[in-house]
Amino acid sequence: MRKNYFAKLIRYMKNVYHIENGLNKLTDGRVNPTYDTAKAVTLVLLGFLLRIKSFNELNLMIKNNEFSKLFPRGTRLPVVDSIRDTLKFIDITGLKEINEYIIKKAVDNKVFENGTKFFGSNKKSCQECLRNKSHCFHSGVVM
Repeated sequence: MRKNYFAKLIRYMKNVYHIENGLNKLTDGRVNPTYDTAKAVTLVLLGFLLRIKSFNELNLMIKNNEFSKLFPRGTRLPVVDSIRDTLKFIDITGLKEINEYIIKKAVDNKVFENGTKFFGSNKKSCQECLRNKSHCFHSGVVM
């Protein structure tokens, strides 16, 4: 099986959902910010994807250059204080638009065929599969 699932997920988010375009359109109320809004929100999103438990842990990862390969060479990443300031003043409507676009794109791409049914097959199954005549599938709740 192919390794490095995180890099594959990031590529998928960029290529299919064009997440960078949405993040680059985000604005906040700060005056003369040192770091742009997109970088701060991207780091929070990456922290969420990696299940980082606190901003202190995220700050440590930023200081250890663990996100350096995800940004262009020479990019200065914001520290947690700048990220907190950005999140205080961010325009929520931009985040809502990104969320709506991702949901619309997922529906258009038939990611959630017939509601929340996914991982379906007519040939393969497991003990946890739900069955509908000859079709086996897994079901879940998606937010």
